[in-house]
Amino acid sequence: MTGKLENKIAIVTGGTSGIGLATARQFALEGAKVFVTGRRHKELASAIEQIGNGAVAVQGDVSKLEDLDRLYATVREQAGRLDILFANAGVAEHASIEQVTEAQFDTAFSTNVRGVFFCVQKALPLLPDGATVILNASMWTIKGIEGFGVLSASKAAVRSFARTWANELRSRHIRVNVVSPGLVHTPAIEKATGGRDNALALLSRLAKDIPLGRVARADEIARAVVFLASEDASFVNGAELFVDGGMVQI
Repeated sequence: MTGKLENKIAIVTGGTSGIGLATARQFALEGAKVFVTGRRHKELASAIEQIGNGAVAVQGDVSKLEDLDRLYATVREQAGRLDILFANAGVAEHASIEQVTEAQFDTAFSTNVRGVFFCVQKALPLLPDGATVILNASMWTIKGIEGFGVLSASKAAVRSFARTWANELRSRHIRVNVVSPGLVHTPAIEKATGGRDNALALLSRLAKDIPLGRVARADEIARAVVFLASEDASFVNGAELFVDGGMVQI
């Protein structure tokens, strides 16, 4: 049976764990050749083993433009084009307005906003007409959960980019959409909250507001990204798809 992304070339930034890894695996299962970025060699090697289908690892940090240049040079050399870009890489810190440091603020916006912007800008020469771009935002932009103000603001910028880019790229029929996950237990949330126990406590408390009564699995977010990347979403453009169990919808 032919996959939904058969013979497509895809990039997943931040693809070594959590939503990024789950999406890269799902892309590969649907037939895509996937290029994955991450900052740490050990995690990249492990991810490539899990993804399969000839996946390629490119070490790098999306906030560093020279690393993005190296990523796209690798894609150009090995594949010649890019059909799907999932700009997923991001960082998060759990800190109240009184606690946020200048360094935390700068890191969040450098990766979540600047990194996404130049990741997409530098991809444009490789994207054929009809390609698709998916940006990873968050339901945090709607919910206003305390301690995540900087993250929420940076992800709101990502949502805004999608609206503008869907218009700017209309002549090339490049679709630009946003996936906004709800609560997901990932290594990123553990890092943001200071450890597994803190993450579980936060997720347990917030899950009470989710109509489905639980947090999401990373693969549930990944399947939504596959939808946006595939021809199933051929008339979906400039949209934000919340995958949050109804948390901000009800």
